Amino acid sequence: MVDKDEWTRHDQSVMDCRACPRLVEWREKVAREKRRAFREWDYWGKPVPGFGDHTARVLVLGLAPGAHGSNRTGRMFTGDASGDFLYPALHRAGFASKPFSADRQDDLLLKDIYITAVCRCAPPDNKPTPLEMGTCQPFWAKEWDLLPNPAGIVALGKIAFDAAVAFLRQRGFEYPQTDFRHNVLYSTGKAKPWILASYHPSRQNTQTGRLTAVMFDAVWERLRSILIS
Repeated sequence: MVDKDEWTRHDQSVMDCRACPRLVEWREKVAREKRRAFREWDYWGKPVPGFGDHTARVLVLGLAPGAHGSNRTGRMFTGDASGDFLYPALHRAGFASKPFSADRQDDLLLKDIYITAVCRCAPPDNKPTPLEMGTCQPFWAKEWDLLPNPAGIVALGKIAFDAAVAFLRQRGFEYPQTDFRHNVLYSTGKAKPWILASYHPSRQNTQTGRLTAVMFDAVWERLRSILIS
């Protein structure tokens, strides 16, 4: 059963967070100075809450908001190249109602997935510190706990993968195989919780061909197969 009030309280606690001085300073500086192309935007400039289906079986874990992406729009993977690659793939696989995410006010709906991140504030050079990621962990751990029947985590990138492994080990689950590889399913030997790893859909990965649309589609098709098995 979904507790809407609990989700609302949780999201507010995310948005109110000022625990990491370096991140607070950076996200607010970016929001004030803006990028020229977005000078008419009223930047979000706060920690970014998760987004998706509150009854999802899958937690999709990314790294952190982009300075002029989620830090501008206020929605995970929205407003930059990563989101432009992610949402069409989710739509093709049947997990998103349309192939793009514009801003927090559009009518995009996700099905069976909830998107969150290891770090909730845009970090300088897109590199949160271990301490900053540790400070944020309770937020996405709470989201995992709020989901009524979570089955697994799709980890986008090695940092998210390492965080997912560490988190589930804290919960008493062991993963014998932990070498990060694209489109590999990591299991405890039980039905759940599993981790499905993918390269992150960053501009660096997609423009260099390290991650292609075909490769990314294979991850989400594999997820579909897991959920119906």
